[in-house]
Amino acid sequence: MHIALVTHRFVRGDGQGRVNLEIAQAALRRGWRVTLISSEVAPELLAYGNAAWVRVDAAAWPTELIRNQVFAIRAGAWLRRHRSEFDLVHGNGFVSWAVTDVSSSHFVHSAWVRSPLHTWRVRRDLYGAYQLLYSHLGEVLELWAYRRSRVVVAVSEQVRRELIASGVPGDRVRVIPNGVDIEEFKPDALSAADLGLPTGRRVLFVGDLKTSRKNLDTVLRAMAHVDATLLVVGDACGSHYPRLAGELGVLSRTRFLGFRRDIPALMRAADLFVFPSRYEPSGLVLFEAAASGLPIIASRSAGGTEVLGAEACVLIDDPEDDVALARSMRTLLESPLELQRLRLAARRAAVAHSWHAMAERYVQLYCELLSSDCPLDNRGPQEHGGLGSELPK
Repeated sequence: MHIALVTHRFVRGDGQGRVNLEIAQAALRRGWRVTLISSEVAPELLAYGNAAWVRVDAAAWPTELIRNQVFAIRAGAWLRRHRSEFDLVHGNGFVSWAVTDVSSSHFVHSAWVRSPLHTWRVRRDLYGAYQLLYSHLGEVLELWAYRRSRVVVAVSEQVRRELIASGVPGDRVRVIPNGVDIEEFKPDALSAADLGLPTGRRVLFVGDLKTSRKNLDTVLRAMAHVDATLLVVGDACGSHYPRLAGELGVLSRTRFLGFRRDIPALMRAADLFVFPSRYEPSGLVLFEAAASGLPIIASRSAGGTEVLGAEACVLIDDPEDDVALARSMRTLLESPLELQRLRLAARRAAVAHSWHAMAERYVQLYCELLSSDCPLDNRGPQEHGGLGSELPK
């Protein structure tokens, strides 16, 4: 079997890139030929002798909008010339001007552009206008891609609903939640002092501080009523959140840690994870916290919470309700037995959604579309030689 996977990156440390890396690795372990059409590929994939890399370079162009179009044109042109070589082509959203058999949807631009939290509604400036153009173009192009794919894979129930609302036929949509590395993120005893963290109870928040979508402002308001230290992971340079923490009187109990690469360790050192996101198609960080055995409080509307369920995390109905968030935080921090119950339930839920389990669901989908019988693969990675090719710039 020969399949083509099309996305910008096959790498760790990038949500969509990691999903596609795991899918590629699952197919390669089976001995399938896999062609990776991408700008960046992790070395471990190219170590397989049945892997080929078609490099699409668009890095020199200004703005993400133009880079994405250059990538789509070049990838689409190559695919149209070589389409007969593949049994199946899998893309991600609108990633090329070529029709794919399977298209994964990690984010729905039609839903985001109508959100009251969209950048244009927050910033009526040139940057906001650029984001509005980017979203509208993404909305049109995504729908073009999805309507031509045989199957569209939504990464959460929320994304599935948004796809159908945007005009994608419901009978073409499947849900395959993203996975998590259950070895990298796992419960383990860790001294907070080893990380330079304060003693006492610690609440962890991880998210982009350049946008209000992740909702740190509600967390800071809630912290005014919670006796704990808030650990904030995210680049705070130019952010208004440190000033807001000062205005709310919680700056002395808030540690802005900046960008960190040791998030697994921070999760093992925290007592509670808060994620009251206002809009979230699928929160990978939720699965990472769950795999770490970290009790979670999240907004009910966040994509991914339906996978964990009410048994594994505390859900608040309104992400703007700082009173309810503070009440839930206090209740858990003052209830060791409930914290332990949530730790165990969260870990169990995450183990059922490992990267390997997710990738196998994609492989089974491929087999279904190709009318092939593919038994589940329980083998580990194998080492092979590699080869590659490059598109002209």
